[in-house]
Order: sequence, then structure tokens, then C-alpha cells
Amino acid sequence: MNIGEVAEKSGLPAKTIRYYEDIGLIRPLRHDNGYRAFRPSDLHKLAFLGRARSLGFSIEDCRVLMALYEDETRESAQVKALAQEHLTQIDAKIAGLRAMRETLADLVDACHGDARPDCPILKDLASVVK
Repeated sequence: MNIGEVAEKSGLPAKTIRYYEDIGLIRPLRHDNGYRAFRPSDLHKLAFLGRARSLGFSIEDCRVLMALYEDETRESAQVKALAQEHLTQIDAKIAGLRAMRETLADLVDACHGDARPDCPILKDLASVVK
């Protein structure tokens, strides 16, 4: 398969596929003319990477996950530990977003949104954090 075909089948842009090759996540064969020749195993790896990235795993996490996937002597505990750490990070982001939303909702509720110049939202944004 060429890069256009593998891009269509994997759902990843050709630019992303070239990037993954540049950083060594995939290694397609090369024809004598320099064109990439993707094997079914390359397509499978790209689908794996696409799914991992859609779950928010970093490139380095994907590198580790790919190595674990390819290592038949791996322990599932290694995979679980990596996924658990990522889940902890996601939970922290969610907590931060909830707090941000609560603060902003309070500010929106406090603002009359009328013709008066007084605005608690702007007042809060202008306040100095200690």
C-alpha cells in the first residue's frame, strides 16, 4: 500500500503517518524509487497508534505501549500501570475543568449583563492573585 491508501484505511492524515515514521514509531519498507511500501502490519500499527492517541496517550506513551504490544513476554501489569497513570492524569484534568467551570458559572451568575458598567467577571479577571 502507498501512503494515500494507508491514510485512507487507517483514518490518519498522511502528514501524521510521515511524522510517525520520522520519529520511528513505524518503519515502512521503501521501494528502489524511495516510495513507501506499507505492509498490513504497518496499517495495524497505525490503527493502534490512532486509537491510543484518541484516548489521549502521549507520543512517548504510545512508544511504550507499542513496545509492550510487540513484546510477547510483557506483563499486563506494565500496561495497566501506564494506563492507570494516564487515567489519573485525565481525572486531574477533569477536576481542574470542573473547578474552572464552577468559578466561571458563579461569575456569569453574578453579572447582571445589563447597561451598567459594573461587571464582576471583569473585576475578577483584573484581580491580583496572592
